[in-house]
Amino acid sequence: MKQKLVFAAAFVGFVVSVVAAWVYGIQQPPEPPVFDPASNPYAHGVYATGIVESDQPAGSNINVYPDVTGPVTRLFVHDGDVVKRGDTLLTIDDSVQRATAAQLAAQADAAQALLDELRAQPRPETLSVATAQVRAAAASLKMAQDQFDKQQRAYAIEPKAVSRDTLDNAANGVKVARANLDVVERQLELTRAGAWIYDVRNQEKQAAALRKAADASAALLDRYTLRAPADGMVLSLNAALGAYLSPQGVYDTYAQGNAPAVVLGSHANQLAVRCYVDEILINRLPDPHALKARMFIRGTPVQAALQFVRIQPYVTPKIQLSDQRTERVDVRVLPVIFRVVPQNGVRIYPGQIVDVYIASN
Repeated sequence: MKQKLVFAAAFVGFVVSVVAAWVYGIQQPPEPPVFDPASNPYAHGVYATGIVESDQPAGSNINVYPDVTGPVTRLFVHDGDVVKRGDTLLTIDDSVQRATAAQLAAQADAAQALLDELRAQPRPETLSVATAQVRAAAASLKMAQDQFDKQQRAYAIEPKAVSRDTLDNAANGVKVARANLDVVERQLELTRAGAWIYDVRNQEKQAAALRKAADASAALLDRYTLRAPADGMVLSLNAALGAYLSPQGVYDTYAQGNAPAVVLGSHANQLAVRCYVDEILINRLPDPHALKARMFIRGTPVQAALQFVRIQPYVTPKIQLSDQRTERVDVRVLPVIFRVVPQNGVRIYPGQIVDVYIASN
């Protein structure tokens, strides 16, 4: 009985293994591709890797960095907003710089007021005092002279009526009064002359220096307001309210590095493609004015025609796409810029990596 059970179990296992082998041996038909991979549309074409960017007259997207440091206090734009040159993008805390600018402006005003005071001399009230002092000194001299004349006449009539000592004191009093009159007359001339020219020039220089310092401080204060350097669209606003900005931009916690505060580009319907042609393929490119190209967006069936714009005539290491500046690169490429021909229903955004084929000789 036991042998029959073992035989039956073995037979069942054999049947199961045969069925499993048959099932797993059936070949499934391959799934059709989601999209056709990019292929060279030209009989002779040069392949290049490209990146979509806004269509700029020169250069690429505009990375906006502040010239000062501090936390963001207010945001005036958002991603996708259209801005004009000079529009305010954001403001940075300027409380310290505003106080410094006010202080320097007050110092410049004080220096200018002192300069105006020097130029306005002599002051009428001071001139009146000096004139009164001259009159008082002249009166004192006349009184001393009269007293001396009386003593001298009395001495001439009767020498014993006036002592010699009294006569000498009267003569000395005249000399002192005359000297005092000379002093106040010179003081009157000095008062009438006004401020010394060298004092005026020195104050002019101080007022000018303080005014320039105040202007420089005011100009720096204006830098705490970040403005659009050109017309365009806000492609990326990396700063948040309260985020700390510096001339190196803002720290990106995802990329673990610094990013520009704002990235500006042209309007969405004005896009360009910057592609990089390997240096060994440069000689296969035709005349620049006869360049034809087509781009394919990776992972999608989307493609678009390209219109030649310009060649950046400088062969550089191929690090622009990854931005790995510490990477050792042996491949050098020639940047070629094309304009994307607009197509209805096709959505393309700056920053996308594309495959580009350029018709070659």
